[in-house]
Amino acid sequence: MAEFYEVELRVRYQETDQMGVVYHANYLNWFEVGRTEWLREYGLSYRSLEEQGWLLPVTEVWCKYHASAKYDDLVRVKVWIDALNKIRMIFGYEVTRASDGEKLVSGKTEHVFINGEGQVQRINRILPDLYELMTQKARTAT
Repeated sequence: MAEFYEVELRVRYQETDQMGVVYHANYLNWFEVGRTEWLREYGLSYRSLEEQGWLLPVTEVWCKYHASAKYDDLVRVKVWIDALNKIRMIFGYEVTRASDGEKLVSGKTEHVFINGEGQVQRINRILPDLYELMTQKARTAT
């Protein structure tokens, strides 16, 4: 079973439209906050990856909107590794309103590790310790 990590965020005015509802693209930013903090929780930061010459671009995004977050809501971003293999990883997300637990958004992002020249790298070769950790934490690993 995948291990979850949660981070709470307060909806800022700049993230909303004129009706006070969160603009849809901002959920993708919250996904990024979640996965950045997930990595940090397990001892790795995007900065350290980049300093080692590795990048983790998004190759696919899926997002389903269930309800609206509004200005000043406290929201909870739950993140986990949904699937992992030697080439790609998929993070899963669920965003809920902290006050009542209502599901606002669910989604996934797919990533690959690349080097500075943009060539896809096998995570098990370049970062074997991270691959082992992610395998243990992932819902599905192959």
